Amino acid sequence: MSKLLENYAALSATSPRAQVSSVLQSILTRDAVLPFQIDDASRKELIQSLLDDLAKCTNKATQALQAVKSLGKTPAGSEVIATSANLSSLLDLSSAFKEKDTMDASNEALRCIANALLLVGDARQTFVQKEVGGADFAVDLLEKSTAPERLFLASRLLFLSTVSISASGDFIRSLVEAKPPGHSGNVIEIIGSKLDLLSRSIQGSMKLAREAMTDLLKFTFNLLLHYPKIVDESEGTPLKAGGDPVKVIGDSWHERLDGILPPLLRIFNTLPPTFPSPLTPPMTHVIHTLITIPVTPSLQSKWFPPSSNRTSPRPSSSKSNRDSPVSFSESGKPASTSSSQSNSPTGTSKPPGAFDRAMSALAAGRRSLSRSSSPHPGSSVDVLLRTYDLLEVTLAHYLPGTIDPDDPSVRERVRQDGEGSLDDAVVPLVVLITKFCIADESSRLRMRQWLLPDDLDRTSPLEGRSDLLGRCLRLMACVHHQRLKPAVGELLYAICDSDASTLAGYVGYGNVAGFLFHKGITGAPPRPTGNSLIPSTTPTGAPINPITGIVEQPNEGPEMSDEEKEREAEKLFVLFDRLEKSGAIPPSQNPIRKAVQEGRLG
Repeated sequence: MSKLLENYAALSATSPRAQVSSVLQSILTRDAVLPFQIDDASRKELIQSLLDDLAKCTNKATQALQAVKSLGKTPAGSEVIATSANLSSLLDLSSAFKEKDTMDASNEALRCIANALLLVGDARQTFVQKEVGGADFAVDLLEKSTAPERLFLASRLLFLSTVSISASGDFIRSLVEAKPPGHSGNVIEIIGSKLDLLSRSIQGSMKLAREAMTDLLKFTFNLLLHYPKIVDESEGTPLKAGGDPVKVIGDSWHERLDGILPPLLRIFNTLPPTFPSPLTPPMTHVIHTLITIPVTPSLQSKWFPPSSNRTSPRPSSSKSNRDSPVSFSESGKPASTSSSQSNSPTGTSKPPGAFDRAMSALAAGRRSLSRSSSPHPGSSVDVLLRTYDLLEVTLAHYLPGTIDPDDPSVRERVRQDGEGSLDDAVVPLVVLITKFCIADESSRLRMRQWLLPDDLDRTSPLEGRSDLLGRCLRLMACVHHQRLKPAVGELLYAICDSDASTLAGYVGYGNVAGFLFHKGITGAPPRPTGNSLIPSTTPTGAPINPITGIVEQPNEGPEMSDEEKEREAEKLFVLFDRLEKSGAIPPSQNPIRKAVQEGRLG
């Protein structure tokens, strides 16, 4: 038996409070500093003793629950907490201490449960069973809570309870299809209202607001991912060997989930970027969740509401601004800089950098939220433009200037921002835009005009540009970013109507040859006749090289004197004479002999 267990077992109902507090504090301190000094058997016995005593006496409840939480941070400890009886006991304790002056104890009880659900997979199914009542408790807690900390705990419990479709399929189905007894709306309506509430909390910089929204979005993602599969399986949709329906993420949907899209778009519009990394939770989780929602005819008006700006000016792409990120207007949207002249009277002002743009977007997001008099700020968000902004700022952050994506400094910058890889950080955003371009013709046309405008500067290599187009083309030739590389290719392919000839015509076959090869398209695709979309000349009439995508340069030989020209001609004459004598070429194919016979050479 460990010393900690001995000290706790020596306590009695008549032990002074100071002594009880000292023993509990020793458990917290020792387990935090030397967690593996307590053997599993003693750990389990100590946790059970603490929980049994808490059910009888609430003296030093917060400290005792903190000790349970600390001891339960190992799988062995959580196995004790994960029993049906102990989960029910902790839920009862949380309810008993939910008054304002005892809220800390209530929250500690919920944290004990959350740790157990995280470390013990079977606990998730136990938690949602009727004899425990965890499902109803968590939904009730989510609906009735307003403080970010309570919303965080409720969301964490619901997220962990819905990770596995096999363990919680019935629970997920009941959440979506029925309004829980005693609740004002179904779970989709509850989530929407809490997302709006947490958005305001984030704008007010409230503690744990971002964490609460992140876990609420994780729970939402589970619902959107699993519920359509549950319905498909019940309707006889064929399953893969692993048990999942044949449909992939974003293809499977049910109309009962439609109501979640507007609040997600409001969050997407008003949530400000963070620094130094432009994409961090909860924005990353908003993007992941949006990817699960298809652009169906019934959702078209929600994705692209009529009141949103569907004819916004494109970001900068002119020669004078091609090496600078686009600037933001007062509304936080890219200001049009398509004119070949600078916006300043002198033409010498320096366009703002990516950091300035993100700061402007941050201020614009806050202004849009504070100005709105409706309960649903940002309901008419131009989702395509917002996504484009985020992609441009993100790539400008990770790939500044004209840096090679394979440069070690890129991976180091990603590591410093806490991301696993550039693929993890950027691919979901690229996939979201690609989905828009495939499903919506207007989005496809706008993206093409933004990235590949008619007045695109083609006097220098497109892959050398320091704008979004240049970064995309450099990524398509990179080595390290193996998921982002094809994702960017698919984006450009979708923008060009999913047509290889159109894509090669816009950016040059050389820039997309590798991508097209992996799609099974070998050799330069033929240029379709009568396709006015593919530029063959610049607006000034200069021909465009189909391989490089830039202005065709005249093939001017080096300046030579007459003597040098004669020497070069003699060398050619000798060379072709040797080829003819060796039988490599017949006399009829000797260009020098033919030229002499035709009188073109003396």
